[in-house]
Amino acid sequence: MVPQPAFPFWKRCLDVVIGVPLLVCSGPVLAATFIANRISGDSGPLFYSAVRMGEGGRPFHALKLRTMRAAIAGPAVTAAGDARITRVGRVLRQAKFDELPQLWNVLRGEMSLVGPRPEDPRYADWSNPLHRAVFCARPGITGPAQIEFRHEESLLASRDIEQRYVEEILPAKLALDAAYLAHRSLASDLNLLGRTLLAVAR
Repeated sequence: MVPQPAFPFWKRCLDVVIGVPLLVCSGPVLAATFIANRISGDSGPLFYSAVRMGEGGRPFHALKLRTMRAAIAGPAVTAAGDARITRVGRVLRQAKFDELPQLWNVLRGEMSLVGPRPEDPRYADWSNPLHRAVFCARPGITGPAQIEFRHEESLLASRDIEQRYVEEILPAKLALDAAYLAHRSLASDLNLLGRTLLAVAR
């Protein structure tokens, strides 16, 4: 693992000041999702917990609104048209509302509002310095990689989606996240939050 500098105090303040109101405001979305699932005949759980790599390379459970049918196996990455995605889940994924429960991870100090994308441990290559540098940082709900690849599912609409993800998309994400970590500041985080809001609004 790669030692990381202390998590900036200003980032923690930003996470709490913005994260708490957003978590409170997300309540109606969670309630509406629960109701929509039941109306559509989906009786599965509302939330999905995924193991992801956190600060220092330590795994944690990232929360999301469940967008796939329960107990159906498949690849760890999702392509456009994946049959596992529910009707309600498709709407949630398009609006990125499935990420809202991760605000709880932010308040717990496991994630930040802005940071590298939380990655599945199976895709980590700890012999690669770039992997170690990015995967040992505290991950974020949004960040340069999340914005740039917000339509990732359409890029993976082909065969061998995991191979394409590992060989093409993941390296590009890591380069973006490494550049962010090298130059992160309050101004850059506010800029990325603003870009995220614009992307979601579109």
